[in-house]
Amino acid sequence: MGNGRTGDGTPRYPDAERLALVEERHGLAVRDPYRWLEDGADPRTDAWLRAQEELYAASRPAWRVDHWRTALASLHAVDLYSPPLTRAGRSFFSRQLAGEEHPTLMVASHGQDRPLVKPEDLDPTGLTVLDAWRPSAEGDLLAYQLSSDGTEESRLWVMDIATRRVLDGPIDRVRRSSVAWLPGGTHFYYVRRLPPGPHPGEERYHRRVFLHRVGSHPDEDIMIFGEGRDRAQFYTVSVTADGRWLSVAATQGTDRNTDVWLADLTAGPWHAPALRPVQEGVRGHTRLRVAPDAVADPPIWLRTTRGAPYGRVMTATPATAGGEWRELIAERPGSVLTDFAVLTGARLPRPLGLLSWVRHAVSEITVHDLTDGTQIGTVPLPGAGSTGGLAVSRDGGHEAWFSYSDHLTPWTVLHYDGLTGTTRSWHPQRSVVAAAGARTRHVAFRSADGTTVRMFVVSPEGRPDRPRPAVLTGYGGFGAPVVPTYSPEALAWVRAGGVWAVACLRGGGEEGEEWHHAGRGANKQNVFDDFAAAADHLVEAGWTSRDRLGIAGGSNGGLLVGAAVTQHPEKYAAAVCMSPLLDMVRYELHGLGPSWRPEYGSADDPGELRTLLSYSPYHRVRAGTEYPAVLFTAAEADTRVDPLHARKMCAALQHASPGPGPVLLRHERDVGHGDRALSRTVALQADCLAFLAAHLGLRV
Repeated sequence: MGNGRTGDGTPRYPDAERLALVEERHGLAVRDPYRWLEDGADPRTDAWLRAQEELYAASRPAWRVDHWRTALASLHAVDLYSPPLTRAGRSFFSRQLAGEEHPTLMVASHGQDRPLVKPEDLDPTGLTVLDAWRPSAEGDLLAYQLSSDGTEESRLWVMDIATRRVLDGPIDRVRRSSVAWLPGGTHFYYVRRLPPGPHPGEERYHRRVFLHRVGSHPDEDIMIFGEGRDRAQFYTVSVTADGRWLSVAATQGTDRNTDVWLADLTAGPWHAPALRPVQEGVRGHTRLRVAPDAVADPPIWLRTTRGAPYGRVMTATPATAGGEWRELIAERPGSVLTDFAVLTGARLPRPLGLLSWVRHAVSEITVHDLTDGTQIGTVPLPGAGSTGGLAVSRDGGHEAWFSYSDHLTPWTVLHYDGLTGTTRSWHPQRSVVAAAGARTRHVAFRSADGTTVRMFVVSPEGRPDRPRPAVLTGYGGFGAPVVPTYSPEALAWVRAGGVWAVACLRGGGEEGEEWHHAGRGANKQNVFDDFAAAADHLVEAGWTSRDRLGIAGGSNGGLLVGAAVTQHPEKYAAAVCMSPLLDMVRYELHGLGPSWRPEYGSADDPGELRTLLSYSPYHRVRAGTEYPAVLFTAAEADTRVDPLHARKMCAALQHASPGPGPVLLRHERDVGHGDRALSRTVALQADCLAFLAAHLGLRV
């Protein structure tokens, strides 16, 4: 396999055999010339990958990577905390101080902070991450989950918090399971996959809810829910602070509709809870809160999109939850309800509800009297940014904690006092990022069908002063909102003189559940049209020009980039496509693909196959087309989006494109789709920005 350059200066790509493979699916001819690259264990694939790594290594020295690595390391050098979880006078939180590779799980009591789980101590290589954790109701035990090498395949342990002695574990096949402790800390409910034996090739599915006794072998755990249900269902479990009420929620893959069940644990044994449906088989995303009240029929509050696509709060009791719900806080058209928390402290004259909303991607938190739902105020925020999940004391009280960020402000934890209505910083911030040199502007434009779409544009002047090298990014899927958050990549790019734009596309959750449905399944093309319209707006408004416009996205955003490159290659000068989904005919056969059928559809359905083929980037590559410069990034241990997508698409574009822009693959062998060590994050981001800068003319 030869690398280097041809006589006309275009790259000489590694040889990749093109198969004359054509399959007929529902009367359609589906070509797949690089099927062999799906097999990561094939020696031919390994040889091809090593040749791609050599080509990448030979191309990289011209990109000024060191500059970007230094700039990004400086912007990442901030202290990061999570909101605390309180248990019996102890506060548990994660903390990652500037320069540390991973967050450390901490416990605070009697004015002292103490580390409990520090991944860097457990694995000096930096390849182990803390996936999830949950303290017991009494605050004396901790269930925590770790995974290694990027696989996200968590294993669960139980620790005695006073001594840090491991009491139980590892329990495998949990993958960031929710954990619901029962009183006394002897048992907890959790979610675990079945052993792979009976279901070859389906090792990442077949989840069940189990009851585990601390110290026992996991094979002795008692299954309490999930038998006979669809293999791709996901479950979450929770138990109220008093240990009385168990709730189980189920979703079909990544579908946002939820089924919810509730059981009174005082009415029967823990190992056989009488779960009764609260919501089942209807359209609506629902989460419930049970009042921390030791009464026979306590209030239940339900945050739901059932009958209200923007979200509202309903109320019921355990006796009526399966039927009659009463509206407490109405839907606010245009504002999406994203979280709900309850303050019930003895010093409060009545219970308070905190509701987190997103309006056109900007957050607001309102305060309500839960006796009648009346809004009585708002929670002060530092600016027009984003808030994370609301955390309140499990034992009740008048305090709440939440994270806040915007494009120029790193994530910080704020404390809200329900007695005074004031907000303050919860922890000292030793490191401060200067926001000078960057301004954010919120703009609107029209998509191809006339729909109004919004976008955040971060630039040196806050206005289009001249065509600058610009990067456009987006996501547009799974109902996930793209909101203003701190981005070292964006700040580094803007400080170097560029423009960074983030489009809020259909398929996301910025404008409610109907916005999501307008960009999924048969409507997926709307997402790509919105993105193309965003690119056009940046050029027409004078922010940039075609020869200076690049695009970037990861995961579902990688699909977005792949579709943009193959549908409108003339609109872009460069593209970075990270951990992408690109072969939409065979995506269901790999990684977590079966979980995504509610979002994309299935190739097993004739109509849905036609939709998938209409935009599948891998199948839209056309020989002789001049595509922009493209950098693919892939992680070999990715268990969500199989790296085969990047491999096949890279080979297809290298064969098809006459240049001059290179098509390159950045391949990592020991990381995955999710969390990684900070130094690995900086290295990846630096390479991507350096590639974009080299091809968009951003001089540093």
